[in-house]
Amino acid sequence: MSTTEIFLLAMLLIFSIPYLIWRLGRTDYWAPLVVVQIITGILLGPGVMGAAFPDYYAFVFNPTVIQTLNGIAWWAVMIFVMIAGIELDLVAAWEHRRESTITAGMALGTPLLFGCVAAFGMLAYDGWIGPKGMTWQFILGVGMACAVTALPILILLMEKLEVLRQPIGQRILRYASLDDVAIWGVLALILLDWTRVGRQIGFLISFAIAAWLLRKLMRAIPERDRWYVGLIWLAICGFAADWAGLHFMVGAFLAGAVMDAHWFDQAEMDLMRHHVLLAIMPVFFLSTGLKTNWAVGGTAVFIAAAVLLVASVSGKMIGVHIAGKVLKWGKGEASIIGWLLQTKALIMIIFANILLDKGIITNETFTALLLMAIASTMLTVPVVSPRLRAMKEIIFRSQ
Repeated sequence: MSTTEIFLLAMLLIFSIPYLIWRLGRTDYWAPLVVVQIITGILLGPGVMGAAFPDYYAFVFNPTVIQTLNGIAWWAVMIFVMIAGIELDLVAAWEHRRESTITAGMALGTPLLFGCVAAFGMLAYDGWIGPKGMTWQFILGVGMACAVTALPILILLMEKLEVLRQPIGQRILRYASLDDVAIWGVLALILLDWTRVGRQIGFLISFAIAAWLLRKLMRAIPERDRWYVGLIWLAICGFAADWAGLHFMVGAFLAGAVMDAHWFDQAEMDLMRHHVLLAIMPVFFLSTGLKTNWAVGGTAVFIAAAVLLVASVSGKMIGVHIAGKVLKWGKGEASIIGWLLQTKALIMIIFANILLDKGIITNETFTALLLMAIASTMLTVPVVSPRLRAMKEIIFRSQ
C-alpha cells in the first residue's frame, strides 16, 4: 500500500471504531463520544493493539503516518484550546469575585495539594519522572493535573444535563474560568526556561502589544471576518510561544483568552466547537493513545491511576464543600458543583501531553494520568444526574 492508503486506513479506524462503540453500545450516559474516542485511542496504541498485533500496528502506524496524524492533531487541539480561551467569562467572575475566588481557590488548591502528595509518593519508585524533569516540576505538574477542570467538556456535559443556562450552570462556569487561568499560569511557570528567559520576556512584551492591536482590529472588522483573523492570530501566537520555549499550547490559550466571546455569535461558536470535535479532534485522541505505555508494569500504572483518581476526586470534593460551608450554599449544591468541576478529559490530557513533550513526565506517568482523566469524566454524569433530580424535587416542594 502507498502511504496515502495507509493513512486513510488509519483514519477509517479512528472515526469508525469509536462511533460504532458509542452508537451500538449506547454508552452516552456514562461515556460520551469524546470519552469513547479517548479510550479507543488507548486501545489502538502500542500498549494494547501494539502488544497484541505488533506487525499490524507497525504497518498501519508507521513513522510517516504518525507524523502526518500528529500535524493534524496539533492544529485540532490548538483550535480547541483557543475556543476554550474565548469562552472564559472573567468579567462575570470579577462581578462575583468573592464567591468566585473562594470557590475556585478551594476547588483548585485542595486537589492540587492532594495531587502533589501523591506525586511525591510516586517519586519513591523508578519510571515516573521524565528525563528532563526536575523534582518540583514533576510534583507541581502531576498535582495540577489532579486539579484541572476541562472547561470545554464541562460545557458539553452541562448542556447534556440541561443546566448550562441555569443560574447554577453559570456559577460553575465562573469557577471553572478562574481555574483555567490559574492552570495555564502554573503551566507557564513549570515550563519557564532560564536559558531562554530573554526570549520569554520578549514574547510576553510582544504579545501584550500585539493583543492590544488585535482587539482594536477585531472591533473594527465585520463579524464574518473574525474567525479567519482569529485563526491567523492563533498560528502567530502558537509559533511565538513555542519559539520562546513556552510550548505552542500556551500560545493557543493566550490567543483565545484575549478575545471576547461577544465578538462571535454564540450559536456559531458552539457549532465551531462541535465541528472541531467531530472532524479533527478524534485524530488528537488517537495520537494521545499512541503515547501510552505500560513499561513499568500494567499493575503499577493502574495503581498509580487509582491513587491519582482518589487524590483528585477527594481533593475537589473536600475543597468545594469547604467553600459551600463558607458561602452558606443550599443543600446538595456543593456535591453537584464539585462533581461537575471534577470533569477533566481534554484539558488535562492536553496538559499532560505538554508535560510529556517537555520530558517532565514519562509515558507511564502520562498513561496513569490519562486513565485518571477518563475515570473522573465518566463518573460525572452518572453521579450528578440523580443529585440534580433530587435538587429539583426539593425546589418543587418548597414552591
